[in-house]
Amino acid sequence: MRTTRVLLADDHTLVRAGLRKLLESIPDIDVVGEAGDGLALLALAERLQPDLVLMDIAMPGLNGIEATARLHKTQPQVRVLMLSMHQNEEYVRQALRHGAAAYLLKDSAPLELEMALAAVLRGETYLSPAVTKGVLQDYVHRLRGDEQPSEQLSPRQREVLQLIAEGHSTKEIARRLDLSIKTVDTHRSQLMKQIDIHEVAGLVRYAMRVGLVSI
Repeated sequence: MRTTRVLLADDHTLVRAGLRKLLESIPDIDVVGEAGDGLALLALAERLQPDLVLMDIAMPGLNGIEATARLHKTQPQVRVLMLSMHQNEEYVRQALRHGAAAYLLKDSAPLELEMALAAVLRGETYLSPAVTKGVLQDYVHRLRGDEQPSEQLSPRQREVLQLIAEGHSTKEIARRLDLSIKTVDTHRSQLMKQIDIHEVAGLVRYAMRVGLVSI
């Protein structure tokens, strides 16, 4: 069997170390790199061309869902196994909609990680048993219905929204994204209009609800 090349993405060094040790105990798995945030993961994936990514959902700057969406566009052959502490159905729906092949809770047993990896490598979708059947039914139902406001936002608007929710000022966002302050203000105004929320506290709550940031 061909060795599966795996990248790890998690902003906690100890978590990455534990995952690496666990993965290295599984036959035919080769951990080829680690990243502490979504942007670093995308750069590594372009350079290392992995077969699979274990992606933390809650990372600063660019979260796992947005990183998955971008990876899915540039390297659709890469399978993504999403790791999360959250059973919230909105997180699961967003992860699957944006290209994740699996959604695994971080308190899962090591054996479940092996089962999830095997399923993903067979081309299947895997959800932790604790993520209820109703979540998957809700996901299918919503996919067949109208897009939600968060899905109408552009990738750049979602990126700006995450940074606002993380407490960054317009000037800081402009510097991080290499944009002008005026452009950031435009994105901010447009996303506020699209989701009909016009104050920062509301944006933070909304970003948490749709899985862009965690508590």
